[in-house]
Amino acid sequence: MPEIHEAAPHAVYVPRKGEVNAWDNALFVKTVLETGRKTLIIAGVWTSVCVMFPALDAKAAGYNVYAVIDASGDPSEMASRTTIARFAQAGVIPTSANAVLCELQRTWNRSDAADYAQLYGMVAPNYTAVMESYQKAQEVIRQQVKTAKA
Repeated sequence: MPEIHEAAPHAVYVPRKGEVNAWDNALFVKTVLETGRKTLIIAGVWTSVCVMFPALDAKAAGYNVYAVIDASGDPSEMASRTTIARFAQAGVIPTSANAVLCELQRTWNRSDAADYAQLYGMVAPNYTAVMESYQKAQEVIRQQVKTAKA
């Protein structure tokens, strides 16, 4: 997918040879190991298959694993609920795209805060109104400080 390469040029594409579970692909596991990271954030087409199988295997291999539930799907609500229960039993942490963004961001006091704001607006369009309100309040404060100094 060219869009992924554009957004994350460092991302490594690992071709699979028909494995349903990505963790059954030796090159995939090797590529994950080579990152040196111990925490994985996983999403996929089907939560109950594409996410669950490698998430459970990665957890068994000693990784901390987060499954991004709303960035994945399932053919039914029952399949999703069953998968989330299985994650919880195995120690895989179910989470949301918004929670991942917030956890990665940690603070608005960073140079790329506007990029995070744009992502939040994509995940939750109503959040754009919150950001606009905050920005307006900050403008009012700046104007009051300017006026007080004059």
